[in-house]
Amino acid sequence: MLSAAAGLFAENGFTRVSLEDLGAAAGVSGPAVYRHFPGKQAVLGELLLSVSRDLLDGGLRVVAEAENPMDALKGLIQFQVDFALSNPDVIRVQDRDFGSLSSTDQAEVRSLQRAYVETWVDVLARIHSDTDVSDLRVRAHAAFGLINSTPHSVRHHGRKIAVKSARPILEQMALAALTAA
Repeated sequence: MLSAAAGLFAENGFTRVSLEDLGAAAGVSGPAVYRHFPGKQAVLGELLLSVSRDLLDGGLRVVAEAENPMDALKGLIQFQVDFALSNPDVIRVQDRDFGSLSSTDQAEVRSLQRAYVETWVDVLARIHSDTDVSDLRVRAHAAFGLINSTPHSVRHHGRKIAVKSARPILEQMALAALTAA
């Protein structure tokens, strides 16, 4: 149901999707959505919360498994690029419909996102030891902007650019930006 919701919300926007639309996309009736969620806003909340938890957990795992800071950074970049290329609908929904979350879900998503950013900042601090932490946050956010632009950049005049072409470009550009002096 969450995958169907991501596609519908990305295509139409949260406010233009009904429970009937969600149910139909998931292969159930609209009212059947209530068996799993208290309402449409809860579907949006679970979508963005689950993604935020997965990103944080995955980022922490990448760092824990890396042998050194540069390997950790490369792993984080690959992880984020994989996410962006696999979940362009979720990125669109996050960008456009975050404000439709309940205030509680907004706070939790933001907390998870801050922790994910700090995972990157901690790695960057080991690579750029003389750089102010606030500058490292700017670097991390800039890299996310580059990588997460994927939903917009993999289309060129209505044609899709192959994911296998986009992946190395995004990875190389993010690494260059994050390691620049």
